[in-house]
Amino acid sequence: MTDDRIPGTVRNMGGKVQEGVGKVIGDAQIEAKGLMNQAAGTIQDAYGQALDSAAEGAEVVKQAAIEGHDFLKKFIEENPYTATVIAVGMGFFLGYAAHQPPRRRYWWD
Repeated sequence: MTDDRIPGTVRNMGGKVQEGVGKVIGDAQIEAKGLMNQAAGTIQDAYGQALDSAAEGAEVVKQAAIEGHDFLKKFIEENPYTATVIAVGMGFFLGYAAHQPPRRRYWWD
């Protein structure tokens, strides 16, 4: 959990209390400040949630990369000749795909 979620929630709750006090004593300025604190607290909490979600997503991607690496390593160790043929084939394919034929020259060039 990020450092923004707890203070955001506390600020939101404090804003609700401040709004309630403003309503009870009839002070519109205190009530407005309470509403502003609630909004700021909600935004801060949402920002913390977004950071948490991004961190969780990064962890999922990291774990998938580790699992892919382990699978590939095991496949290469168990099938060295097949892995070599696949690598050579991919090299030829990439070389063919990246090759640009020479530009044809015409008499008007």
